[in-house]
Amino acid sequence: MHNKTIAELSAGLKAGEFTSVELTQSYLNRIDSLDEQLNSFITVTPELALEQAKQADAQRATGHVGILNGIPLAQKDIFCTKGVKTSCGSKMLEPFISPYDATTITKFNDSGAIMLGKTNMDEFAMGSSNETSWYGPVKNPWQLDSVPGGSSGGSAAVVAARLAPAATGTDTGGSIRQPASFCGITGLKPTYGRVSRYGMIAFASSLDQAGPMTRTAEDAALMLNVMAGLDSRDSTSVDEAVPDYTADLNNSLSGLKIGLPKEYFSEGLDDAVAKVIESAVKEYEKMGASVKEISLPTSNLAVPTYYIIAPSECSSNLSRIDGVRYGYRCEDPKDLNDLYIRSRGEGFGAEVKRRILVGTYALSEGFYDAYYVKAQKTRRLISNDFNQAFADVDVIMGPAAPSTAFKLGELSDDPITMYLSDIYTIAVNLAGLPGMSIPAGFANGMPVGLQLIGQHFAESKLLNIAHQFQQETDWHTQTPDAFK
Repeated sequence: MHNKTIAELSAGLKAGEFTSVELTQSYLNRIDSLDEQLNSFITVTPELALEQAKQADAQRATGHVGILNGIPLAQKDIFCTKGVKTSCGSKMLEPFISPYDATTITKFNDSGAIMLGKTNMDEFAMGSSNETSWYGPVKNPWQLDSVPGGSSGGSAAVVAARLAPAATGTDTGGSIRQPASFCGITGLKPTYGRVSRYGMIAFASSLDQAGPMTRTAEDAALMLNVMAGLDSRDSTSVDEAVPDYTADLNNSLSGLKIGLPKEYFSEGLDDAVAKVIESAVKEYEKMGASVKEISLPTSNLAVPTYYIIAPSECSSNLSRIDGVRYGYRCEDPKDLNDLYIRSRGEGFGAEVKRRILVGTYALSEGFYDAYYVKAQKTRRLISNDFNQAFADVDVIMGPAAPSTAFKLGELSDDPITMYLSDIYTIAVNLAGLPGMSIPAGFANGMPVGLQLIGQHFAESKLLNIAHQFQQETDWHTQTPDAFK
């Protein structure tokens, strides 16, 4: 059963081939026997999962259930989950048991989906390798000495290793698409505001967006059908009608106009990765698409712009986590000042501290205009580049990452090079656009992801483009040998 997609599992449940309890237990058994190799889960919730599965089976007996009813899923440990530890991969929140559910969790509960557990992640979603987690690094199922990408590396590894048919992720600067590329799965970052951020612990509020991580584009569409929609509790949630994202999956790609940014195929891109991307684009040409070179002239400014805006917002957001109301508190503080300093000093990891300090500096008096305001102005220029490009093309394609997964520890002491692993994804977040990574082949024995970028609220178009590619190729069906 573990090699079936959500669509296939849903059909099997409907046909009575197996029950949700049987399906859920099957995945729990795989997690128990295999996850020790990966460290992809922070918390596994077997009792909750089996109780939800029993309820799903009872609901199915009434004949009125949705496609996700009875389907086991994994949730990134950034979503508040009532009665379950929500740690964000940090010592700071290790003791935190959420008193409420994030909107994303509520929507999946209402759909009848099953939660297998909470996946490992870079601490507070800050990282590109899943090595900053207080619970230890996640390992890539394709090569256990390599990183799975980050920050949603746990979710990517879970799906790639078939420990769950799908998982949720969040993407602030590429944290769905880059691990999806490294692990050979499908990952979708929706338009900013398309999915509620309520109950999703904030890193950078103007950039964060939740999305599905699945084996196929069809499954991503099924997940997004549940996740998307207006939420009155989230002031950044957009009041835009939610279509059926599966409705256009089989549309022809004849006449599709693809733009290839020349800046994405220059120095810094691994030659083997470039060949895989070029081959994937040729596949689209066979399906009737046309290709033209375009330019995104401010793309070289995306990384420095992001690393002013994102740390500034994280500095503000994480100021509430101080050892007073919840989370980690130092032992025997001498006074309030000592409580703050030692609780945050002992509770936060090195990368989180680095970004808080950078952000606090950028927001400080005398530097706010020089750094933060200038970065926001540059952000507008980056967005304008995309708007101009979409006047001529329907979709922008390129690599999701400049290389395949690197080795564990290889970049741990080189944060700048680590930051550059998101060089092709960050601009999409700055512009608030939807983006996807889909399996496109292998380079040096490791998966390569093709990135698709669309106009605002063009998720249906991206899913259609991805699905048609997956009808003609089998890269998305490949499974790591150790987890077949």
